[in-house]
Amino acid sequence: MKRVIKISLWVVAITVIILVGLMAGFIYKIKNGFPVSFETEIPAIDFPEGKKAVLLFSKATGFRHGESIEAGKSVLEDMAGRNNWFLYTTEEGGVFNAAQLSKFDVVIFNNSTGRVLSDDQQKALEDYVTGGGSLIGIHGAGDNSHHWDWYVRNLVGAEFSHHSIDPHLQKTTVTLNPVPDSTIAQGLPLSWIQTDEWYVFFENPRSKGFHVVYSIDGEQIQPGGNILWMTDKGFGMGKDHPVAWYRTTGYGRTFYTSMGHDASAWAQEPFVRMIENAINR
Repeated sequence: MKRVIKISLWVVAITVIILVGLMAGFIYKIKNGFPVSFETEIPAIDFPEGKKAVLLFSKATGFRHGESIEAGKSVLEDMAGRNNWFLYTTEEGGVFNAAQLSKFDVVIFNNSTGRVLSDDQQKALEDYVTGGGSLIGIHGAGDNSHHWDWYVRNLVGAEFSHHSIDPHLQKTTVTLNPVPDSTIAQGLPLSWIQTDEWYVFFENPRSKGFHVVYSIDGEQIQPGGNILWMTDKGFGMGKDHPVAWYRTTGYGRTFYTSMGHDASAWAQEPFVRMIENAINR
């Protein structure tokens, strides 16, 4: 009997160690991304004359929002067809070189997470934006897995802390804010109901010079993100909780929305229209 109890205790202990190890690996992947590899082969791209060129980049080495990524690809392909855009979709970083980036009007990070570009590729994108290009980030593109200071300052505008855990996905009202750029708000409703995974940031991007397009009342959701040994994530952003914002960076433009965790966001007409407006700015 004692031997059975001893074996059972060892089994429990080993199971706990394995589960803790798996959880630690999962959290590391979310925060840092792996494996990290950078594609350097420059692709052959035939840019058609007279069309807006949009680069849709969906590489993820951190948490992969696969459902939302695929839904976004489908919606943006339809959008490109309606607007007569040239849409180039890839998860290969080789396209991030000065010569090819200069031919794109807009670059979209479609839930890209983790370290996805080499130092040289990051610099090429920085120069592209400050020189007049447009960069758009969707949901996971704003988490803290990128480890890229310029990107955080100029696209995300605030340092990511956590997302809501219990409940994970929550329904609330998204409210339009007055903004100086009428193009970004064109045709958008004053409010709509959205169910999403709400990101919490340490700062409000308004304080960094960003114009907030949509916000939620952070006091109407449960924003806490405490889980296991992480017990310092029980806070939210308060009543003014931005969920979409933009600003000018050099001669270029950036736009980011923390909405878009799963495919349901891409079924929301206001969300899709907001992304279309951001591309058309």
